[in-house]
Amino acid sequence: MERDAIYDLLKWKNSKRRKPLIIQGCRQVGKTFLMIEFAKRYYENYVYFNFDESTDLASVFEKNKNPEVIIQKLSGIAHSKIEKNVTLVILDEIQNCPEALNSLKYFKEQANEYHIIVAGSLLGTLTAKPKSYPVGMVDIIHLYPFTFSEFLKASDPYLYEIYEGVDLNTDLEEIFHNKLLDIFNQYLIVGGMPECVDAFLELKDFNMVKPIQANLLDIYTNDIMKHNTAFNSGKLLLVFRNIATQLAKANEKFIYGALKQGGRAKEFEDSIEWLISAGLVYKVNNVSKLEHPLSVYDKLEHFKLFLLDVGLIKYMSHTDTKAILLNEPFQFKGALTENYVLQQLKGKFEVDPRYYSDKNSELDFVMQIGSEIVPIEVKASEDKSAPSFKRYIASNHPKIAIRFSKRGLKKDGDILNVPLYLANKLDKLIEGI
Repeated sequence: MERDAIYDLLKWKNSKRRKPLIIQGCRQVGKTFLMIEFAKRYYENYVYFNFDESTDLASVFEKNKNPEVIIQKLSGIAHSKIEKNVTLVILDEIQNCPEALNSLKYFKEQANEYHIIVAGSLLGTLTAKPKSYPVGMVDIIHLYPFTFSEFLKASDPYLYEIYEGVDLNTDLEEIFHNKLLDIFNQYLIVGGMPECVDAFLELKDFNMVKPIQANLLDIYTNDIMKHNTAFNSGKLLLVFRNIATQLAKANEKFIYGALKQGGRAKEFEDSIEWLISAGLVYKVNNVSKLEHPLSVYDKLEHFKLFLLDVGLIKYMSHTDTKAILLNEPFQFKGALTENYVLQQLKGKFEVDPRYYSDKNSELDFVMQIGSEIVPIEVKASEDKSAPSFKRYIASNHPKIAIRFSKRGLKKDGDILNVPLYLANKLDKLIEGI
């Protein structure tokens, strides 16, 4: 199962300004698989070290600061010579050894010819000692769950080739449109967590995915409890377990009082920021103005929270698999589809999505692309009704207006209708508009 991020790693390898690389991402998103696959494909040899599996490994970094001495000792442990510009050194679960994380600055300053990639759980690195982080001395790549594009490539390579060729001038035949919608429905159920994707593609059984999703949520719950006091864990879990409930409201804005009677921001805002930093949830701020630069108009007290993966929130909400496969209408389908769209857009543009609402209207998402403000409407079906969206377009005449739905790719007046399965290709689709 190939990840698009492997090409970002190749750019890093070939960069003249290369630094030691940190792959950031939530637990279980495939960091280890990506590093090893990259090493096998693009290096003559590699050495792999895991600080969770080998507790003695930390002493190499605790007792030594000289990169050459560290490399010598690592070579001895691996029984393989580590050569400059030839060997890839992989340090996994680095959150368990702050000294190893800190050593990256010495490699950058004194021995940058060694190619080093490290990875660790964001849940763990949140609790790392502040002085251990090598600020400015590392490159960083963010890894998220499988996108729909990656899921499609793994499940149907031939259809993926057709999908990759789609642009605004493509008249995609209905047979391929319908096949892509079928796989989109599968993705809503399975999501993008690598173990879930692997199990589904091997067994083609949705029921085999459910226990994996349950186990992943248990892993995140245990990590929350592991890295926090009992009091803080309680608040964190209260927020985490109520994401689906918050999104199910008619107004999806996060309401502290919905967590507990009398709940206030000062009681829960630190817990929310922790979950965001851990990569478990995505925060979408409301904005007071739809103007460039969008981020300066954030209304920090008004926001929505989404889960990192649509398959996990599908499981968490107990949405019936058959209802998705048969395209049955149900109210939560809108929130589920918004979670999907956000997941596909995450990291694709320089500015993260926002949303807009006032007393009379609401836009599901708002993007800043360059200096353009792009309104986005998300539909879970072929429905075209969107009064707030259309009013905004009529009043402001944006250069680009996007409606995601199950309809085909088509310019519909001032609106570009983009099929939901193309959400991850939005950046390529609108190039040159």
